Amino acid sequence: MAGGGELGGGGRQKRGKHSKRKTKKRVGFRIDMTPLVDITFLLLTFFMFVTTLTTPQIMDMAVPPETEDVEVAESKLFTIRVRGDGKIFYNQAKDAPQPIILKDLRNQSIKSNLDLKNELITVLKIDDNVNYETVVNILDELNLAEIKITQALQAEKLNRERKFTIAPLTDIDKEEIIGL
Repeated sequence: MAGGGELGGGGRQKRGKHSKRKTKKRVGFRIDMTPLVDITFLLLTFFMFVTTLTTPQIMDMAVPPETEDVEVAESKLFTIRVRGDGKIFYNQAKDAPQPIILKDLRNQSIKSNLDLKNELITVLKIDDNVNYETVVNILDELNLAEIKITQALQAEKLNRERKFTIAPLTDIDKEEIIGL
């Protein structure tokens, strides 16, 4: 039977305020912390090992030393201007600057480069207030354009000679794109 009493449900009855049975004091238990410490140190060393192997992703950019000014025919320039608010403009030669969105920049760069076949010089002019993400995205689009440009020129048996420069956005440039 459940409860372990006598048959008939009699069981012992308590007499008075105290029973003859002594109540057992609750015995505390103890946890051995050694295995937990071992696991903690194993996890700690694992995460330290894994995080030291991951290196931050950075973009390498080789910048040549400054030299004297080089004269370039304006007809060979493909200029990309980035305003302080992140808006992008482009023009080729003496054309007026036109706004362009980032996803269309790759196709425009491919078209302009293939029209002049290794003669085009890309100039990226950036305002001081432009955030780095915008600049990196523009550089990524120009690098992705290089793949198709190189393939198209190799099909015509020409070697690709990339000509690219980064320049600050001058006051004259700012005036040209201020109202666009």
